[in-house]
Amino acid sequence: MVLLLNGSPHKNGNTALALGEMARVFESENIPCEIIQIGSQTVRGCIACGGCAKLGRCVFDDCVNELALKFEKADGLVVASPVYYASANATLVACLDRLFYSTSFDKTMKVGASVAVARRGGCSATFDELNKYFTISGMPVVSSQYWNSVHGGAPGQAALDEEGLQTVRTLARNMAFLIRAIAAEKEKNGLPQKEKHVFTNFIR
Repeated sequence: MVLLLNGSPHKNGNTALALGEMARVFESENIPCEIIQIGSQTVRGCIACGGCAKLGRCVFDDCVNELALKFEKADGLVVASPVYYASANATLVACLDRLFYSTSFDKTMKVGASVAVARRGGCSATFDELNKYFTISGMPVVSSQYWNSVHGGAPGQAALDEEGLQTVRTLARNMAFLIRAIAAEKEKNGLPQKEKHVFTNFIR
């Protein structure tokens, strides 16, 4: 099962178009997927209260806690965002901050991928920003034939970006392959051995 998060406030915009391209590949690969609209929802940011450590969920009971239940069961997560000032949509970032921080379940070897959608610039900065959620969580990041970016300004214009759409289709195929490979290895040998986490501070 792959979750695809649409960080755009526009349900049928260019970000949705890119995710739809990926969803069709997952369906052809017999991997269930679900697109969830995040960018149009009201999501407040993390306030670092630490309440999630006691409750086992975020203290703000909204779509983030609903998403957490789906994320725990998922094999992969795709995060897609339009580019605003060379960064991801603030609503999506607020959602991801709380989703990753408030969930204590093991995310090791869940597969992650990010997609940036822009009229022109800022895709690579947004791509880097979104991938950091995966790399701090033991989640392999899937690659494609190019950085995962699709270009389009007006709604539907991304359909003209043939290279961008090919990039996300390749991304979806690679993701499907990696999910199956990890599942097979996990069934045979389990997850990689973990050491006890060492926490250090820069200030003594």
